[in-house]
Formats: sequence, structure tokens, C-alpha cells
Amino acid sequence: MLAAVVQLRSTSDAEANVATAEHWVRVAASRGARLVATPENTTWLGSHTEKLRRAEPVDGPTHRRFAALAAELRIHLLIGSVAERIDHSPDRCGNTSLFYGPDGNLVASYRKLHLFDVDAGPDLRFRESATTASGDTVVVAPTPAGPMGLSICYDLRFPELYAAAVRRGAVLLSIPAAFTARTGKDHWEPLLRARAIETQCWVLAPGQQGHHDDDGLRESHGHSMIVDPWGHVVARCSDGPGIAMADIDPDQVARIRRAMPLSEHRRHDAISRSP
Repeated sequence: MLAAVVQLRSTSDAEANVATAEHWVRVAASRGARLVATPENTTWLGSHTEKLRRAEPVDGPTHRRFAALAAELRIHLLIGSVAERIDHSPDRCGNTSLFYGPDGNLVASYRKLHLFDVDAGPDLRFRESATTASGDTVVVAPTPAGPMGLSICYDLRFPELYAAAVRRGAVLLSIPAAFTARTGKDHWEPLLRARAIETQCWVLAPGQQGHHDDDGLRESHGHSMIVDPWGHVVARCSDGPGIAMADIDPDQVARIRRAMPLSEHRRHDAISRSP
């Protein structure tokens, strides 16, 4: 199955964000991709106050537009994340992946589990939990190439999430992101390759890239890529919006897992007993 990751540079212009995402999804589909994934914050990357105001339920109008696009193009479409309105939590929204099938139906949704509350430098402080409600569920969704474990950005630093997805049958992992330029230059590719190697899964990692809006403070690393289950980067985006594509071979996962059966070798008993 041919898959594509879409790289964007989303801003506080929501309509432009959606139009740009749709353009690159169409380009990927026109080149034969049957599974297309966009980055975290596909529809909005601006002020947190405005994000809360614009948050939509899973079946909101913007999200229905993406559902219709998946149906029109007859593809599986992962919208890396949107601001999901949560009725019982008016001061927080979900950072939520939406995964549509080729009939336009929502196959699965996933709320980001690990929220980005970090001090990455004197001028780079993030408190995602101030406006975002964390999820509480590991999600694995069916695709034509096999089950795919869903995650978002900062989740990448927590390998236990991906181990749980593999236990639920995952052979692909989706990791849409808006990884900061400061951390991404050192951590993005090593972490993606490590997740692929230790889970023996394909990894789809669409990202945001470049400066967002005009304040010059928020910059994303980019380097969207597809990594095979041996840890090789088989496709990568350059700077700016665009796509990277690769053939996803689930048989490669099976061959690697037969040759190196990590799931059989893992010592859960000893690990659980360790002080």
C-alpha cells in the first residue's frame, strides 16, 4: 500500500490551513497514495484562546469536510490533530486525531495522552495542559496494511504507549507532530527510528515545519518522514509544505518479527518484580 505523510505550516488562518491540507492530500492521492496522514494542529496553530473558541466536536463542519474528502478520493485519511470541543470541559479541548475510511466514515479518533508541559529554554515555555484535556485510551485502528496505533507528537517520548499498541496488534504507528525546532533538531529522527526499531513497525510521521504566524517565536522542525520496521528512513520531506511517500509492506514487519521475536523475548515477569 502506498502511503503519504503531509508536511504543513499551519497558522491562525483556519480556512487557509484547511485549504492547504486539502491541496496536499489531493496531490498525494493523485500520485497513488491510499493512506494519507497530516500533522498535529492541521486546522489551527495560533493563540490558545482562539483555539478554544474554534474547537469543534468530532462531527463538526470542518471535520465533515475532511470526511467528504476521504470519501471523494476513496482513501484512508488521518487528520493528525484538531481542536476537539469537549462539552463537559469548556475551558479545555481535546488534541485529537481523526481517522477516516474511504467511505468517509470516522474509523477512529484518538485524544493525545501526553501533554507538552515543558521548559525548553528561557523563551520557550509550553503548558499544553492549560487548554487541553488529555486522553485516557490507547487506540489502534484498522488500515489496508494492518492495524495502526495512533499517537500525537509528545507521545513519541513514551515508548510504553507504542508497546501497548503492538500488544493490540499494531504493525503501523502514526505520529503526527508539531515538534519544536529546538528539540526536533536533536531528538525527532532518533526517537522515530527508535520507536520503529523497538516495535518493529512502520512509522508515519507527518509534521509541521517552519515559523507559524508573525511573532517569530513558534517554529516547528519539520522533516516529516516514513520509517520502515528496521529503522530506515525511506521517505522524507524537504522544507516547506509538501509530501513524502513510500510503499508500506506489512510482510516486512512479519519477516522482521519472525527473525527477531522481541515480543517473545520480553521479560515482563522480571521487569514487574524489579524494585
